[in-house]
This record gives sequence, structure tokens and C-alpha cells, in this order.
Amino acid sequence: MPTTGNNATIHGGGFHHVALRVYDFDASMKFYIDGLGFRRHYGWGTDARNDGGSDSRAAMLDTGDGNYLEVFAGGKRPHGEPAPDGPFFHIALRSTNVPAAFERAVAAGGVPTVQPKEVVPPNADEPAKTFHVAFVLGPDGESVEFFYNDSL
Repeated sequence: MPTTGNNATIHGGGFHHVALRVYDFDASMKFYIDGLGFRRHYGWGTDARNDGGSDSRAAMLDTGDGNYLEVFAGGKRPHGEPAPDGPFFHIALRSTNVPAAFERAVAAGGVPTVQPKEVVPPNADEPAKTFHVAFVLGPDGESVEFFYNDSL
């Protein structure tokens, strides 16, 4: 049985999944499974484009800790272009070795946008924290961050 968070208001808590609608379903599966080590947990739908239908495939990919990335076919964005700005800004994946995760993503076809670096966000109200970050664009232009901080 999956574990749940401790948010008494909604009787659980934490993210279960983030969903993407992608243009190239096969490239996205290869990037997230082969490149980033996600595990396909469950999938559904069919690719009926050759028969004049549509691609209704979808899959739940375990990111490695019981949180999921849900990937849907049928996106309209051409491969490799940045996604338009909107409410979905990026997904951030925990990594204890940001440079290695970044290099693995690039080797799997990710487009580097921010090389691995340390960032100390200014904060007048709390002690400074150092974040280790790097960013790539995935196969459909989605922004993926690799993130490490020992207390977050």
C-alpha cells in the first residue's frame, strides 16, 4: 500500500504525480526511462495514428521514490522547442549529485539550459541556504531541474 503524507485536511499530502502532455511520446519514454532511470509503473491507451485515429497512450513513471511523472501523448509542441511560459514552470528532481544527473540527462538528449552551479537565494528573514541546481529541456521542451540541498 502506498504511503501517504500527514496533511489531515486532505487526508494524505505530498505530490502523487505531475503530468505532461508530450508531442513525441516514444522520445519522452526513452528520455525519462533510459536517460533518467524512471520506472514505467503502469500505462494505457493506443497509438492509432496509422489508422487515422489519435495517439491516446499514457504512462505513470515512478521517479524513484513513489512520486510519479504521468506522461500523455497528443501534445502539439514540436520536438526541442521550449515550452511556452505559463503556470507550469519546471519540474525539479532531487539528486545528491547534480552534475552527474545533468550529464546523464544531456547524454540522453536533454538540452542544457543551466550548467550545474550553486545558488544562494537572498533571504533577509532566514539563514542563507545553498542550492545545487542544473537545468535541461526534455524532449518536448519541458524544463527539468536537478536540485540538491541537505535540508530541503
